[in-house]
Amino acid sequence: MREVERAVCGELFEPRLSDEQCPSTGSGRTDITAKGASTGSARTDSPSEIPGTLRFAGYAAIFDRVDRGGDIIRPGAFGDLADGKSLPLLWQHDPLRRIGRVDFAREDRRGLRVIGTVSTATRAGREAAALLSGASMKGLSFGYRVKRAAGEKPRELLDLDVAEISLVTAPMQALARVHLVRKP
Repeated sequence: MREVERAVCGELFEPRLSDEQCPSTGSGRTDITAKGASTGSARTDSPSEIPGTLRFAGYAAIFDRVDRGGDIIRPGAFGDLADGKSLPLLWQHDPLRRIGRVDFAREDRRGLRVIGTVSTATRAGREAAALLSGASMKGLSFGYRVKRAAGEKPRELLDLDVAEISLVTAPMQALARVHLVRKP
């Protein structure tokens, strides 16, 4: 099993995913409730039970890879997200097109892993949900401010203030992707 599947299937969700999604687990279930997730001010209802929503999980950033902008994110850069802080979910980084929320965002050994909820209450949300459901669009990205960086070409990002997570068609990091989608 690839490292991505192992990370998403074996560590992020409880109970584990179905045999088809994670061949090594053998659980046969597909619930994507975050294990140990703290949603802060987010709703406490189970997002998978809210009508008109779509749940997803993936990585918004991967460590130690040069992105298309010439930056490398280093482990520890997302330290202030250690508590699983809730963040807005935007469509293509457009602040006027909020399509849901990221219920769980935390740094692990691979990068910034996220679990989010897309609401279909808006046109942008319906468009995003349709593309995500059909596997036509799987890119993840994040908006941030640099608190601390080192070097140039490539620039090492050492401490970041994350403002939002976005579903995008062309992520800056090729491996920043949604790995699991669950419809209610």
